Amino acid sequence: MIKIVKENEFNSEIKDGVVVVDFFADWCGPCKMLAPIFEELESEMKEKVKFVKVDVDDSTGVAHEYDITNIPSIVIFKDGEKKEKLVGFRPKENLKVEIESFLK
Repeated sequence: MIKIVKENEFNSEIKDGVVVVDFFADWCGPCKMLAPIFEELESEMKEKVKFVKVDVDDSTGVAHEYDITNIPSIVIFKDGEKKEKLVGFRPKENLKVEIESFLK
């Protein structure tokens, strides 16, 4: 299961390497559709990429800081720097290609 990160630990979680963050809420239908895809990608890519989740209802400060106005939103960080924001549901292969582009 992918770790759900709270506001107080967010910066330490994203500081090293490529980190993919799923901003979600329990009540969000498309977020629920994305969850198993996110889990699959984590199991396939865990040697190279860290995957974490942020509940926008519990961590409003982080959501505001990264301008998360629609969910699901996937934000890709590299060494603590925001590199890409993907809004809405994405098929697995589409997400994988986006993530892999930051491993080069």
